[in-house]
Amino acid sequence: MTGPAAHTGLPPDSRPLAHAFAVLRALSDGRFHSGEAIAGSLGCSRTLVWQAVHTIENVFGLQVYSVRGQGYKLAQPFEWLDMAAVRQGLAEAAADTWALALVDETDSTNTQLTIRASAGAPHGLVLAAERQSAGRGRLGRRWQARLGSGLTFSLLWRFERGIAGLPGLSLAVGVALVRALTALGVPVALKWPNDLLIDGAKLAGILIELSGDALGPATVVIGIGLNVADPGPIDQPVANLAAAGHPLGRNQLLAAVLNALHDVLTTFNREGFAAFREEWTAHAAFVGEPVRVSFSHGQPVEGIARGVDDNGALFVETPEGLRTFHVGEVSLRRRRT
Repeated sequence: MTGPAAHTGLPPDSRPLAHAFAVLRALSDGRFHSGEAIAGSLGCSRTLVWQAVHTIENVFGLQVYSVRGQGYKLAQPFEWLDMAAVRQGLAEAAADTWALALVDETDSTNTQLTIRASAGAPHGLVLAAERQSAGRGRLGRRWQARLGSGLTFSLLWRFERGIAGLPGLSLAVGVALVRALTALGVPVALKWPNDLLIDGAKLAGILIELSGDALGPATVVIGIGLNVADPGPIDQPVANLAAAGHPLGRNQLLAAVLNALHDVLTTFNREGFAAFREEWTAHAAFVGEPVRVSFSHGQPVEGIARGVDDNGALFVETPEGLRTFHVGEVSLRRRRT
C-alpha cells in the first residue's frame, strides 16, 4: 500500500491557519508551554504565537488557557490523526487497497476527492481532514465538527457495475460502520438511508456522490463524518462516542472503519445490497414504529416502517397500503404519537 505523507493542504495565502496548526500541535500534550518556547521551536515571533492562539480559539473553537508565568495550555487535548498509525491497524487486504492522505484543513473532503477523481486519482484513495471549512451532508446540509472531535474523511471507489447497479450503497456503507463500531463495543443503530444513531441521536452521517454510466463503470466518492467527542455547537441533536461512554482513539477507529468498508464494498461490487439486507434490518432504527417521510416538495407521508427491499428502498405501511420510497430527496423521522 502506498500513501502520501501528511501535509497541511492549505493554500499559500493561509499562513495564519498554518501557524495556528503548528502552535496547536505544540500544545497537544495538554501541558503548559511558554510563548517564548513555542516561538523558539517554530522559528517565529511570540506575536505570531499569540495570534495563532487567538485563531485556535476563535476559528477552531478550542479553549486555550493562558496563565502568566506558565504560558499556554490546551483545555482539552486530543489525538491527531496519524496515517502511519492508521496503516498499522489495517488488515492485509485493506492495506493493499487503501492509499491514505491527510490534510490539516480543506473545504470538503468529498469536494476535493471528486476533483482528484476526475483527474484520474486511483481507486482506493482515502482523504481525511483534521478540519473542514465547508463540510457537506446529505440534502445540502452542512456538517460541522470542532477540530479534533471526530472523523471526517472521504474515499474513492471505482465499481465495475454501473450507476444503475448501485442502489442501496449508502445502506451498505452504514452496515460497514455498524460492523466496525460493534466490534469496538459500541451499540449503534441505522437510520434509513444515511445516518448512524446512538441512544436515538445522530452519531454519524454518510454522503454518496456518483459519476459514470448507467451500465458501468462507475466512480463513487463516499464521505463519512463521525463524532468521536463533543463536536461543538450544532443546530440539531447529535451524539458522540465519548459522551456515550465509549472514548475511542481516532486512529484506531479510522482503521477499524476502513477495514470494514473494504470488506463491505468488495462484496457490494459483486452482489449489491441484497447481500446486506438482513444485516441492515437487524440494526435498523424505527422498523415497526410510526414514521413520517418528508420530501423536498409535496406533503409528508405517515405510516409504519416495515424494512427495506433488496435495493435499499424503504417500505412504509400507510392507511392506503404498502408504499415504497427510494433514496433521494427524502427524509425519515420517527412520528410522535
